[in-house]
Amino acid sequence: MTRRERTNPRWRRAPLVAALLAFGCHQGNSVQPSLGAPVVLVTIDTLRADHLPLWGYSKVQTPAIDALGHDGVLFSNAYAQVPLTLPSHASLLTGLLPYEDGVRSNTGFRLDTTRHATLPALLKRQGYTSGAAVSAYVLRRETGIAADFDHYDDSLEVREGAALNALQRPGGESLDAVLTWLNGADKQLFFLWLHLYEPHTPYEAPEPYRSRYSPYDAEIAAADAIVGRLVNELKTRGLYDRSLFVLTADHGEGLGDHGEAEHGVLLYRETLHVPLIVKLPKESNSGQRVDRPVGLFDIAPTILELVGAERPAGLSGVSLFGQAPAGRRIYSETLYPRLQLGWSELRSLIDGGFHFIGGPDPELYDLAKDPAESTNLRDGDRRTFGELRAELETIPLNLEHGTAAATPEERKNLASLGYLSGVATTPSGPLADPKRSIQVLADMQTALRLAQESHLAEAEAACRAVLAKQPNMVDARIQLGSLLRRLGRADEAREEYREVVRRSPEMLDTIAVEMGKIALEEGHLDEAAENAKLALAAAPDEAHLLLAGVAIRKNDWAGGEREATAALGNAARPRIPALILLARVLIERGRLDEARTRIENARGRIARGEAKPVVTLEGTYADILGRQGHPEEAEASFRREIEMFPESEEAYVRFAILLASEHRFAEIQPTLDHMVTAKPIPTIYELAAQTMSNLGNEEGARQYRQTAARLFAKH
Repeated sequence: MTRRERTNPRWRRAPLVAALLAFGCHQGNSVQPSLGAPVVLVTIDTLRADHLPLWGYSKVQTPAIDALGHDGVLFSNAYAQVPLTLPSHASLLTGLLPYEDGVRSNTGFRLDTTRHATLPALLKRQGYTSGAAVSAYVLRRETGIAADFDHYDDSLEVREGAALNALQRPGGESLDAVLTWLNGADKQLFFLWLHLYEPHTPYEAPEPYRSRYSPYDAEIAAADAIVGRLVNELKTRGLYDRSLFVLTADHGEGLGDHGEAEHGVLLYRETLHVPLIVKLPKESNSGQRVDRPVGLFDIAPTILELVGAERPAGLSGVSLFGQAPAGRRIYSETLYPRLQLGWSELRSLIDGGFHFIGGPDPELYDLAKDPAESTNLRDGDRRTFGELRAELETIPLNLEHGTAAATPEERKNLASLGYLSGVATTPSGPLADPKRSIQVLADMQTALRLAQESHLAEAEAACRAVLAKQPNMVDARIQLGSLLRRLGRADEAREEYREVVRRSPEMLDTIAVEMGKIALEEGHLDEAAENAKLALAAAPDEAHLLLAGVAIRKNDWAGGEREATAALGNAARPRIPALILLARVLIERGRLDEARTRIENARGRIARGEAKPVVTLEGTYADILGRQGHPEEAEASFRREIEMFPESEEAYVRFAILLASEHRFAEIQPTLDHMVTAKPIPTIYELAAQTMSNLGNEEGARQYRQTAARLFAKH
């Protein structure tokens, strides 16, 4: 018994039978449903259970979660099915295991709600309306996760070159969005889902938490404050007491405990063990604690039972308040190492006392005696090891599940774009054990940091060093392709991207966008459009942006306006890259006031901290100001663009044109010199030369071409 349990009589450990009786479960019957109860689900991304005070942690304060726990039932041993956001939420909302619902990783998979009913669809049959707001790009509606919700707010900025885990919005914005929906839904039966991305990396908590706690714990405190706001709002509306409120996390965080800084690769307890609190309506049975292992896939069946909704046949999850099947073990997996790193997948089983991790080098841990999983009992307890390994081997991997074969027409298009020019690579010999290769991820992080700091040559070298050790790491190839594109080596970038698709066909949608960008930059407009069409289903916003770019290059202003408008997304929070492109179309159509309104909308959102600066925003604003006769304001915006994004060549060129219009010819060459210094590649020198030529300075153009010939001559 912990100190908390000794001093707080409300927290009491109870054997399973006693806990069931306390819930009114007699002879194995389910708890009586609460018809008409509002349902509230909060999922906090990347939250380790053992970093919360309710689980004995003392280095952070979480008053809102503590209060919710005291009002509800705490499940002390809840485990995620996948330590990744999308597949974990898919299991939570379907009551199925990952190999059943087909969602195995954050990219390359889509939840098919025509085959698998989700919680909002099942609650709708009971008369519920549903609304959700999510805080991460990996839960965008195109993943299928939104299909059955009546309202789904996923307004996030997709920034060029940003890593997948950086595409997020503050949880407070998501809360505001879902509360706006609730204003019209709180008089009905409703199901509300709020997803918070705190405490996922990057750990950038606001004050007062940033200076009070460690970076990770500070984000937990920030998330707790958002939960507190939600609870207070529900109380103000008179909804809290009669609601069924579930709080959990999709997975935990490694924090270096077994060599993994974040999550997704390994299957140790730090990334699987998550908080789970269920507050029943009318504060019934508050303060209970249940210790048996449960999974996130048990949440959907539990909610359905508690509100009296029909439970579909064939769910692997069971009600948290029902009798668990004898000998039940909790299954978890990660296919990310195999699909994107070229290593072996890992799978695991957890029962009341042991955790078995299956892989090239299997492991067994006694969770009661060794919760930190520091001593492998594989050789010390052969009976338990053999029993759990045998059971795991009966569970299907279903690696092909969730990926559809291409139609003949699709294969023709893929071949024409070069995606089927090689044979898919299957690693020969045994796959690497992820825990033996985890250090390579640190090397990959170094490459990413160098790329973000625009040390392109060093980043390229770092990526190639990673690939020399791990040639099947498609994440490294994607980063290398991006670097080669930025370095102006389009043909090499193409080949890296094609190799990604050969090695990991699930990445086609992502790669099609990148290949489309290269084609657009080189003027291969039909190729760019075909790539955009390949990405429309999974990444429609980026695909429509690409199609808008194609239309603009064709001087098809009506088409450009149509495609840019399609990429805007949520009308209340239009995506900034789409606003920029739409403004540029409006400029060409002579609608400067409309264009300026669009750009000022985007600038206002950034000034309010709702979004981060986006390349070409200030440059586009400067172009509008210059055309409207405000040269001084235009110059200031051009300089802001160049300061924030020194590789933004378009800003330099447009600024040079503005300088020429004001007869400030002596300032043009220093401006273009700054451009080629910031991005010293052949195509940028040629752009400088072409700009000089267009402005009537043929001698200046000749000098840039001579310098490029000297710098980039092949030896």
